[in-house]
Amino acid sequence: MPAPHLTLPPTDRVLSPLTGWTRSHWEALADRQLDALVPYATPNFAQFRLPGRGSWSGVVSDGLEGYARSFLLASFRIAGAGGEVDPHLLERYAQGLTTGTDRDGAGGEAWPELSDCSQQMVEAASIAIGLHETRPWIWDKLDTRVQERVVDWFSGFVGGRTWDNNWRLFQVVSEQFLASVGAPYSKADIDGGLDRIEDWYRGGGWYTDGDGQNFDYYIGWAMHLYPLLWARMAGEDDGGRTEVYRERLAQFLATYPHFFGADGAPVHQGRSLTYRFAATAPVWMGALANCTPLAPGLTRRLASGTARHFVERGVPDERGLLPLGWYGTFLPATQAYSGPASPYWASKGFLGLLLPAGHPVWTERELPLPVEESDQYTALPEPGWLLHGTRHDGIVRLINHGSDHNPPEGEAADDPHYAKFGYSTATAPETAPRAWHRNVDNHLALLAPDGTASRRRRIHPVRCAGRTAVSRHDALLPGTRDEFPILTTSVLHGPWEIRVHRVVAPRGVTVREGGHAVADEAQPHAEQGPGWALTRTESGLTSALVALYGWDEETGIAREVAANAYGPHSATPYLTSTGHPGGPGIHVTLVALSGDTVRPAALRESVACAVEGDTVHVRFPDGTELEP
Repeated sequence: MPAPHLTLPPTDRVLSPLTGWTRSHWEALADRQLDALVPYATPNFAQFRLPGRGSWSGVVSDGLEGYARSFLLASFRIAGAGGEVDPHLLERYAQGLTTGTDRDGAGGEAWPELSDCSQQMVEAASIAIGLHETRPWIWDKLDTRVQERVVDWFSGFVGGRTWDNNWRLFQVVSEQFLASVGAPYSKADIDGGLDRIEDWYRGGGWYTDGDGQNFDYYIGWAMHLYPLLWARMAGEDDGGRTEVYRERLAQFLATYPHFFGADGAPVHQGRSLTYRFAATAPVWMGALANCTPLAPGLTRRLASGTARHFVERGVPDERGLLPLGWYGTFLPATQAYSGPASPYWASKGFLGLLLPAGHPVWTERELPLPVEESDQYTALPEPGWLLHGTRHDGIVRLINHGSDHNPPEGEAADDPHYAKFGYSTATAPETAPRAWHRNVDNHLALLAPDGTASRRRRIHPVRCAGRTAVSRHDALLPGTRDEFPILTTSVLHGPWEIRVHRVVAPRGVTVREGGHAVADEAQPHAEQGPGWALTRTESGLTSALVALYGWDEETGIAREVAANAYGPHSATPYLTSTGHPGGPGIHVTLVALSGDTVRPAALRESVACAVEGDTVHVRFPDGTELEP
């Protein structure tokens, strides 16, 4: 059911048997969010100054962000309705343009000028897209002097420098807008940005966001999205690029539905997760650019399922606002660059409103997600990921052997949104500072005498194919400058993951492995036995670890408070091996995350594991044998 503070149209279980949602639900959700912003507008609507923690860019930049990102949503609503919307919506954003670009105006509402690598560059791109999509209703009706001021403001991009990642595309779309209205622009800037992303293309529809192994939702809501939004502006003057972008997006979308659980949740991995609905942007773009391999009914089911997932969990909130967090406000899941209006990049998830009401994505019957039809095992060699979906509980897990979000050179960090071995649609990593330091969940650690854990920094992918992924990382033993190699193999079988860690460590060190952290409003239940540990929420979501080889009989449970985006109380099962003999060693673990009953003691008895030298042999009760 939707949250009681949000009024939506009646569900349609004939057209949409899985979500009940139709186009009218999307329009109502967009209207509620846009109306809710009005009380936070500055007098002439150039900024929306929302409540919440400010970003590092300051209150004026945050206010511009509120205007720009909500204008993106408004533009899709306006254009999708052919301008037949509440006239106050058009007036607000036209007035905001008039005031925001008036540097000499009174009231302090003027937007900061565009300068190299400034946050304004991000927001300008949203305004450019919005102006292009609403041109007949806003830009063409602006006073000539206002148009000149808008052009003058955008001109700060020309010859400017951006950060060398997805930001290059903000310059591309903004200067293409200048070109589209006959204003001076730099073709070299546009071509340079589009040429640069070619360096980051890894094949199979996958980019990395800048140099390194930066794989996350930015690939869909930025690296694929902006080139095709640029193509809508450029038209036939695209130099043949559009078809390349269409083909790449089609490849990306072929497996993208595997990231979504049966309840609509996207896998919780990567930064800027507070953008929420934006995860559906590439799916809508595939339909908009007529390049999607997905059936229309699957496109709508995926997008509507995600939107409904958040609506049912109180997003937007009772004020109609999108808080900084995943469901409610949860700052540890955000980044320092995120201000109170940052979540409104969720506007990208409403791109589908640009498709007319008679388009098949709105008129054809919903189709099920892959995880609703059968168990899924999907290898993505470019990011180094295995996706593992189980039909019986609708959960999708991501096993990470590739993305670390570290620069190619220099010091590497271990951001919990990237450095974990496992993520899922039902769990989040522990991200509060204390939990991050403790670093238990989905991590293999060498422990210093004081209990401080080694980190998984730079990931070196080895192989990702079928149901197997392999990677290596060096563990820096805390309190020393000594690094020790850890080679990890993950193999999927049935609902389980088998992890084999080949560890080189000094004598006497303790090795620890944690499972998925489960979180809830109430404190999760925990059980332990010889060689196994389990945590379970009131709803029955269970995380369990089973020691198959190399672990002590004694196990543990790590509990945290206010550390997890899924709930205030969280708990993680873990295994330990004390007194490492020194040199190479092997640790084999069965990892389970399930909505069904898990019986770890029975698993330990029935799953056989033998190690001879460096060879590991695992045999399952159904007779399947593996040598990971």
